[in-house]
Amino acid sequence: MRILVTGGAGFIGSHTVVELLTQNHEVVIVDNLINSSAESVKRVEAITGKHAPFHKVDLLDREALTAVFRAETTAKSATFDAVIHFAGLKAVGESSQLPLKYYHNNITGTLVLLEVMEQFGVKNLIFSSSATVYGAPDYLPLNEKHPLRTTNPYGATKLFIEQILRDVQAANKSMNIVLLRYFNPVGAHKSGTIGEDPSGIPNNLMPYIAQVAIGRRPFLNVYGKDYDTPDGTGVRDYIHVVDLALGHVAALARIQDNCGCVVYNLGTGKGYSVLEMAKAFEKASGKPVPVEFAPRRAGDVATVYADPALAAAELKWTATRNLEEMCEDLWRWQSQNPTGFNKAT
Repeated sequence: MRILVTGGAGFIGSHTVVELLTQNHEVVIVDNLINSSAESVKRVEAITGKHAPFHKVDLLDREALTAVFRAETTAKSATFDAVIHFAGLKAVGESSQLPLKYYHNNITGTLVLLEVMEQFGVKNLIFSSSATVYGAPDYLPLNEKHPLRTTNPYGATKLFIEQILRDVQAANKSMNIVLLRYFNPVGAHKSGTIGEDPSGIPNNLMPYIAQVAIGRRPFLNVYGKDYDTPDGTGVRDYIHVVDLALGHVAALARIQDNCGCVVYNLGTGKGYSVLEMAKAFEKASGKPVPVEFAPRRAGDVATVYADPALAAAELKWTATRNLEEMCEDLWRWQSQNPTGFNKAT
């Protein structure tokens, strides 16, 4: 299939492009490089030995996006078979401080993408959603029937886009849309050449732990030690980014069944606490990860993990990489690229 990947230079996007190219799909990447690096695209091509045309384009720039669709459609005398839509701002904390920025970027960017897709007759979309659409859990594990709500503007953008996509598909039955709700992606490609490269202070636990282990940060701040969990720290479902990427490949097969609009959790079904993750990373890296406790953060919940049974049944997909592999692969990336892509060492 010919696939347009928005946000394809980012962490999850780049790993997904590797798996798509490995399975002989043709890929075109658009990314504005706000939170990513063009270097990751070069490394994806080095890993796979295949070319993926890259366009530095912001989805808010309708003319530039239309030009990509026009050029790629003319070059191949056919439109894209599908779009995988990763592009979006994703820092939960920042979204609470800059809600207008998040609503404008994530929602308007998606609307522009949908309108350009319609213009060029592209009927298939896989959307990068999030477990944040479940809010504080009523029950565990979280399945796709859990009520939807959110505790921050970032999660709200995902929730609103899901609803927009449902409405679009209801109005145009020839469209096929798969909504993938991610849990917590971690790890890196086995080669150690691509991985997560957050700008500034990492917003996610594992890149922060990795930066402590490599010596870029003095200690790990753990927010809250009095949760109702085995060791008092928050429990989350961590999934290897390559397993997550393979979930998108599986979703492409589902789209070809004329699926309508369907939703799947992509998680492991198992939760690990913050302290368990820090200890596992110490073991994988051989480096200490000192911890300092801080008060709970507003909006954080004690425990979240997925019920991935529906994806197993309908996508024929399950996460296979364990916590040890997640930590080893992340450490390989961090130790080979101590300051990430394109940065002075």
